[in-house]
Amino acid sequence: MAFQPYLNFRDNAREAFTRYHEIFGGNLVLLTGNDVPPGADAPPAEFRDLIIHAALEVGDDFLMASDTGAENFGPVQWMYVSYTTDEVADANRVFDALAEGGDVEVPFGQTFFSPGFGVTKDRFGVPWMISTNQPQG
Repeated sequence: MAFQPYLNFRDNAREAFTRYHEIFGGNLVLLTGNDVPPGADAPPAEFRDLIIHAALEVGDDFLMASDTGAENFGPVQWMYVSYTTDEVADANRVFDALAEGGDVEVPFGQTFFSPGFGVTKDRFGVPWMISTNQPQG
């Protein structure tokens, strides 16, 4: 069993997931309304070029999303996508890339519980918690 975040974006899921693919690597799948086969429930015309499903597969993990047409759509609140790695340099690289054009809540640095930890909201409004595992031994 695994928990896998599914995010919603206001018409910029393609841009966000293209950026996440640059940062994390892995396998990226982007499906638009134009990809719905004939005879299936096609989305409204205004969704034909928008993302109806994005999936970024990195190892055994997935981050997924879609664009939304909600009128009252707002920024993600009180939730974080958490990324943890064994390497401080990798965590710092990911933090810096996600923080670019965003808002840093907790600068990346050493804490009592992690050799590298930081919290940022990326330029797409997604909050991220980046951490490094304690060395074993």
